[in-house]
Amino acid sequence: MPETETAEEISKKPEVRKELERAGEKPAEKKVKAATTDKFWFVTHALLLLGCAVLYYLIGSNLIPLPRAQVELSHRLLRGFALVVIVFLIAKSVRVYAIGRIEDSATRFTLRRILLLVAGLLIAVIVVSVVFVNWYPAVAALGVGSIILGLAVQTPMKSFIAWIYILVRRPFRVGDRIQIGDATGDVIDVGYLDTTLWEFGGKYISGDHPSGRVIRFPNEKVLDEIVWNYSWPLFPYIWNEIKFQVAYQSDLKFIAETMQRIVAEEIGQEMIERVSVYRNLLARTPVDELEVREHPRVIFRVDEVTWIDAIVRYLVAPREAGPVKSRLIPKLLAALNASPEKVMFPKGDAR
Repeated sequence: MPETETAEEISKKPEVRKELERAGEKPAEKKVKAATTDKFWFVTHALLLLGCAVLYYLIGSNLIPLPRAQVELSHRLLRGFALVVIVFLIAKSVRVYAIGRIEDSATRFTLRRILLLVAGLLIAVIVVSVVFVNWYPAVAALGVGSIILGLAVQTPMKSFIAWIYILVRRPFRVGDRIQIGDATGDVIDVGYLDTTLWEFGGKYISGDHPSGRVIRFPNEKVLDEIVWNYSWPLFPYIWNEIKFQVAYQSDLKFIAETMQRIVAEEIGQEMIERVSVYRNLLARTPVDELEVREHPRVIFRVDEVTWIDAIVRYLVAPREAGPVKSRLIPKLLAALNASPEKVMFPKGDAR
């Protein structure tokens, strides 16, 4: 049996640390140092800017004799080149000192792609300003064109904004089991415009078993729908129940003890220990006053007709809910049917 991780070990995982920070726990300061290659590129960018400034001065002071038209062209090219260098310098700084602080590798990769996209757009604007002498009308025309294009692709733009929302707020991530609207499944991809789920349950199959179908929905749905996430890093379990109907004359104490014993034996000591660990993590959040039982619990309710509902409630990992219930039901029935004088199930037409 693998050794159970402690609460301190689990709290060091990036996704768990992120959730603890959301819950109000102050994150530890992380000092980011530039690598040797990064320092080299910073120095190179600074030297390029210095070189541009020197050339700009020499050309403007007529120390380098050039025709007036060539002087203006050289100045424009030098200004454009200097702006491109500045964009690269800023992008490099953001990548090293801002994105470099993020522990999650998937988030770092995605933010780098966004950074490259923004830097590319800025460089494109700079190139337009260099190529066109009257660059203000060109940029204005580009802005008008962007507005028209934005109106034409309003839905994709909203989905792209929702993708950034998913990245920042993290209502779910790849690997999480979620429900959004009528769609339920495991997240297998979060793209710029849409999210893909591997469906479980659904129209053609009952329970939590994968249906084999793939669900793809636009990211904008996240902004308009409630998202149920079954994979909260601070407590990656759900409560599940199994219900039997028994007569009022049954031995309820025996039924409760039997159901608790069978479920406790089946879910295993390892699960109980792990739940206990995560309960310690919850104590560091605003939900620390909630009662989290790592052992199974049996409750009784009066049925609407003439029976008592005996319900055993237990914790289980979301993806194991179906298999665990399938293993528990035969064992519970066998143990309860072994004592028919204490456990009276409905018979015949009373079922």
